[in-house]
Amino acid sequence: MSEPYPRYLRKIANKALDFLLFSNTFIALCAVAQAAVTYHLLGAECDKHVLGILFFSTVALYNFSTLMAKPAEPKKSPFRRVRWVFGNYRFIITITLISILSLLVLTLFLSAASQITLFFMGAIAISYNFPLFSVGEKRFGLRNVPGLKLFLIALTWSLSCVLLPIVELSNSQGVVISASDTILLIAKRFLFIAAITVPFDIRDLFQDKSYDLKTIPVILGERKSYIVCQALLVAYLALLFLFTQQFNADFFALTLTIILSGWLIFKSEWKKNEYYYFLYLDGTMIWQFVLLYLFSFI
Repeated sequence: MSEPYPRYLRKIANKALDFLLFSNTFIALCAVAQAAVTYHLLGAECDKHVLGILFFSTVALYNFSTLMAKPAEPKKSPFRRVRWVFGNYRFIITITLISILSLLVLTLFLSAASQITLFFMGAIAISYNFPLFSVGEKRFGLRNVPGLKLFLIALTWSLSCVLLPIVELSNSQGVVISASDTILLIAKRFLFIAAITVPFDIRDLFQDKSYDLKTIPVILGERKSYIVCQALLVAYLALLFLFTQQFNADFFALTLTIILSGWLIFKSEWKKNEYYYFLYLDGTMIWQFVLLYLFSFI
């Protein structure tokens, strides 16, 4: 008698989770969390306009990228995310357009330097998705360049969540952050984002081969790619040790995030379901901020 009720609740929970993950709302919250990490490490107050821009730009770009990669028969896709997106096609188009409009409005509140920075990052993102280049009769985007996909994703995230907040702080609040500190923050964030991105390419190994995408796993193979992930995190940890002036709460929070990420990557295999990747691996970006916030009370 009591079994249908929990099953009904489970169904609602699954639908809510599908919406959160596959509408790219969750990954947009990850972008907000990563910017909040930057503000925290700099000891500055979060800029709501920058956070809003990161949220809406992430929703728009990730939805646009998914729509651009529409397979011939979405309903037969082995990926739950693809089936959900194209099963809710009009809704995805609507929230993408709303995100673009919101992004345009929020950009007006930024300084000129931040607007230029945002334009530059947008150009990289568009070049990643659009087949703007050609060799003979074959057209391709930047992601088709061998080994470049990972670099572009990590660079775009690092510039968005580190450089954009710093540029806006410098121009609107007069906060001075040295070039060396800026480069170090970008480098560490680049290594972190790259490390948690590779498992997604490992999962999509066979699909990327069919699309002729020369990702790191396609080039190196699955086993070596997992080694690359851990090496990136070790490099991040090395930078953290080498350039830390004091072993404070922030240091231990960031170290714990690296250990958590390394364990999740170690446990990840291409046969894991999509929730593992979109919720747990991407979720490390939110956990990084949560741990920094909690450790600040210690």
